[in-house]
Amino acid sequence: MPVLELHKVTKEYLNDGESVRALNGVSLEIQQGEFTALVGRSGCGKSTLLNLSGAMDFPSSGKVLLDGVCTSELKDAAVTILRRSKVGFIFQSFQLLHTLTSLENVELPLLLAGETNSRATALERLRWVEMEDLAGRFPHQLSGGQMQRVAIARALVRSPKLVLADEPTGNLDSMTGNHILELLRVLNKERGITILMATHSPESIAIAGTVVHLRDGRIEATA
Repeated sequence: MPVLELHKVTKEYLNDGESVRALNGVSLEIQQGEFTALVGRSGCGKSTLLNLSGAMDFPSSGKVLLDGVCTSELKDAAVTILRRSKVGFIFQSFQLLHTLTSLENVELPLLLAGETNSRATALERLRWVEMEDLAGRFPHQLSGGQMQRVAIARALVRSPKLVLADEPTGNLDSMTGNHILELLRVLNKERGITILMATHSPESIAIAGTVVHLRDGRIEATA
């Protein structure tokens, strides 16, 4: 069973009273262990597709199935549980809590879920991204690349079925960005992490196993 399925998904928004169609009949499947890049110009629908994939938003028509569950058929509490247990998010702006250490940022999703042994699991994920030695540092004591590594560890801490990355190198210089991309490639290849990434970066496209080209809310090509 695919980790993610989109079946003829359309998403419309109201903008100053006018209906704007961000996605138009998109169908897509992501299998376990795949690394897929979404590419296209700004406004083509990449972020909308990510939001629908992570149950942060819901389609106007069509269906989104996350690990076999139709997101739009769930009540709010069930959607929250599905999102927290099945999806990890990596953001361009890192979105770390600046009053918490690296370790505490990674551990927080486990504490909110009431899981036991949270400290050991958080340390293990920091080890995956080579940040264990900086576990006690606060975000303002880290470089941009180090903050993104902590954010990746946080995204992985609950062993999600799917990791969604929205321009994960957008706030980084090219060298640091390449290091982050290499880390994501290793996590995908060696640990089987399933990744769906929105990107403008040619370097990002080069490491993805599948590249989905979006244009005007439609899938133009898949390679």
